[in-house]
Amino acid sequence: MRKLTMDEMGRLSVEQFKSARKNPLVVVLDNVRSHHNVGAVFRTCDAFACTKLLLCGITGTPPHRDIQKTALGATESVEWKYYENTIDAISELKASGYKIVALEIAEGSIPVDSFTAIDGEKYALVLGNEVDGVDDAVMELADICLEIPQFGTKHSLNVSVSGGIAIWEMSKKLIRLATDK
Repeated sequence: MRKLTMDEMGRLSVEQFKSARKNPLVVVLDNVRSHHNVGAVFRTCDAFACTKLLLCGITGTPPHRDIQKTALGATESVEWKYYENTIDAISELKASGYKIVALEIAEGSIPVDSFTAIDGEKYALVLGNEVDGVDDAVMELADICLEIPQFGTKHSLNVSVSGGIAIWEMSKKLIRLATDK
């Protein structure tokens, strides 16, 4: 087995990525403290061609050395916007027809792999603070709550890891809908 070279991977340029069709998924970071986590989520949003990344509250914004270090250039390809308050971002998304999906362990949550995408719907996935999770006021506005089943003692994953799992699971189903047309 041989690894592919960079040329063989057929990667899009930043300009090509910006004009390419996007996955109908917006990711919202609700007061994420770590710049490394922010950078990692930028890379994940690039990998799965998410529509946009919304950075809210205390979440760091580019340009920042630690964000750039983990984003590896994804801050240039992924469209992003900063909101001082997560509720403002959620309200704007709801007004634009997005279904709000919180990633949290909560009453009524469903396993992330049980998520069913509905054709024509747009989704916004909210990832919460590393310690406190998704803010309670944001949870009240969520249409769906997903959780990642876990079997250890912590019942907690790093936000960039859990975000990667949820973005992948949601993207698989959203992309499948788009390709089935």
